[in-house]
Amino acid sequence: MEDQVLEGSHPVDYSKHPSGIVPTLQNIVSTVNLDCKLDLKAIALQARNAEYNPKRFAAVIMRIREPKTTALIFASGKMVCTGAKSEQHSKLAARKYARIIQKLGFPAKFKDFKIQNIVGSCDVKFPIRLEGLAYSHGAFSSYEPELFPGLIYRMKQPKIVLLIFVSGKIVLTGAKVRDETYTAFENIYPVLTEFRKIQQ
Repeated sequence: MEDQVLEGSHPVDYSKHPSGIVPTLQNIVSTVNLDCKLDLKAIALQARNAEYNPKRFAAVIMRIREPKTTALIFASGKMVCTGAKSEQHSKLAARKYARIIQKLGFPAKFKDFKIQNIVGSCDVKFPIRLEGLAYSHGAFSSYEPELFPGLIYRMKQPKIVLLIFVSGKIVLTGAKVRDETYTAFENIYPVLTEFRKIQQ
């Protein structure tokens, strides 16, 4: 128990998170195939929580409160679910949307559910010298403060994009499984400590 620190209220597993920091999952994007053609106009007219403006976007936008998510539902039967904070919640939400479509009279199935992107974030709690980091990791970094205040770091293994801010806040995107998010953060953490800004 000595090698565990409380992060929130959960003990941190140091074998997996040597830095002692566990990125928080902020958004899960998943897709599923309802495997039937859908009449979007009919869905929009019958469902309370749906909006459809075909001139603006070719999908019905539907929202549910629990888990708090948004779905994009296409006439082809393809659906995208965004906003969930965990993989389980994303799947549960997608199932709820599929159920709503079934109740409206469509023979919706639940095929090929897949997590497409996991967005995580964390705070290393110290400021970072982005210029130095960008210079020494030029092959992976793009840093143009006039355009965007963060450094964009494209990690090759795992294939994750990190947004690194002067404040020490980090956003990690592009993971298909949460362990990629964790691995990417542990890979970058020693680099961040190397370019820690010394407070005057």
